[in-house]
Amino acid sequence: MRMLGIDPGLARVGYGLIETERGRRHRMLDCGILRTDPGRPEAERLVEIAGDLRRLIRAWRPDQASVEKFFFYRSSTTISVVQARGVVMMTLARFHIPALEYPPMQIKQALTGDGHADKQQVLTAVMRDLELEDPPRPDDAADALAVALTGLLRR
Repeated sequence: MRMLGIDPGLARVGYGLIETERGRRHRMLDCGILRTDPGRPEAERLVEIAGDLRRLIRAWRPDQASVEKFFFYRSSTTISVVQARGVVMMTLARFHIPALEYPPMQIKQALTGDGHADKQQVLTAVMRDLELEDPPRPDDAADALAVALTGLLRR
């Protein structure tokens, strides 16, 4: 089973791909970010996200995806992030990849047992569960791995 975790954003979409056999041992296959050019119009950046995600899906062929749910904050980037998340969800649907959705508090709870855990506690849990010696970089990729792990643990 291959789980693709996604941490949506307009400038950077974090992704993490984990493979598991019968839910026993989890292994990181890949992680990173899909970056868009801030100098381009927003619509073109959304198209870029869709294209990059399509290439990632074709390369790794995930069985399922886990996407971080967005909570509305009063921020100038809120609408852009929600639109990017919509593009992610649409792209997953086009490939018939079932998508699970988790808010940040549920991700923290699943990995650390504490829905109010800080970023370092979540990162420590990701490294432990994936048996990583070094923390995944950048932070968006580490967050995406946390989302993917949550999907595997909550299945």
